[in-house]
Amino acid sequence: MNHLTEIGELLSSPKRIAITTHLRPDGDAMGSSLGLYHYLIGQGHKVKVVAPTDYADFIKWLPGTSEVIIAPDDMDHAKWTMEGADLIFCLDFNALHRVQDLEAVVRDSEGKKILIDHHMDPDGFEDLRFWDDKASSTAELIYRLIDGLGHLDQITFDVAECLYTGIMTDTGSFRFTSTTPAVHRLVARLLETGISPTAIYDRVMSTSTLDRLKFLGHCLSERLRFLPEYKTAYLMVPQEVFKAYNVKSGDTEGLVNYALGMKGVNLGVLMTVQDNLVKMSFRSRGGVNSAELASNFSGGGHFYASGGRSNVSLEDTEKKLLELLEANKAMLMLDELPVA
Repeated sequence: MNHLTEIGELLSSPKRIAITTHLRPDGDAMGSSLGLYHYLIGQGHKVKVVAPTDYADFIKWLPGTSEVIIAPDDMDHAKWTMEGADLIFCLDFNALHRVQDLEAVVRDSEGKKILIDHHMDPDGFEDLRFWDDKASSTAELIYRLIDGLGHLDQITFDVAECLYTGIMTDTGSFRFTSTTPAVHRLVARLLETGISPTAIYDRVMSTSTLDRLKFLGHCLSERLRFLPEYKTAYLMVPQEVFKAYNVKSGDTEGLVNYALGMKGVNLGVLMTVQDNLVKMSFRSRGGVNSAELASNFSGGGHFYASGGRSNVSLEDTEKKLLELLEANKAMLMLDELPVA
């Protein structure tokens, strides 16, 4: 059940509002957060965006990014913002552990928690929700929230740039199956504000450093393994590779898609060692449920895009993955969803 009416009632008078999203925010996380930020500022609310970790340079051009509180850099300010908020909007995550060190702060705050998200199976920490796991992105949901409140005419240039960026990045530049006719109609409305899709694409996609390109080349030539018997390809990237190529936040964005992009592959997996954990990204096609596979690694997400994590070594994580592939071989060979 969604709570559009209740959210509208809460926003009918000025509030102190905090907006937060998941760790290592991507284009949708920051696009939806800053899009909502600009909309709420326009409604007369006092608003702060708090990111649980820093985020990639390719989205730091977004309007309002200079006002974002990066929690590890200023935890006192982040906590003060959360503790004093009347409302806390939780965007683009379905479980509170995804805000890392802010988890207890958000949970213990007396402010009402409002979840806006499109990931499967939210864990229910929120007081109110505006949720749809069929939505292309959380940015789409922010647009639909604004529309539902009768304020489409208040989507400014800044709001539109942020929401367009979120939708573009989470739909793979409008090529994923979540790109519906409704998404294109929504994007057309955003373009009517005068934003430039060419400029936004260039700011997000044309930002690779020489180090990142060398890192990408190393991963594809030395770290990619193809298992045709499982229609799977995966990449394993140890910590020393990150150091060797001066890898920064966001440099692994899209790397898993190279594995999925191989001919004859229904599942692509990326395993990287970060913060003493093995972080995992799953991308799939056909009848392969990536969320089901990721659930074996304390994760989840969408049918075709999910994430997980492992507390054991990279090698032991690989071993567990191979066992999982064998156990799910029948699903991995499905080139199309089975007929219900």
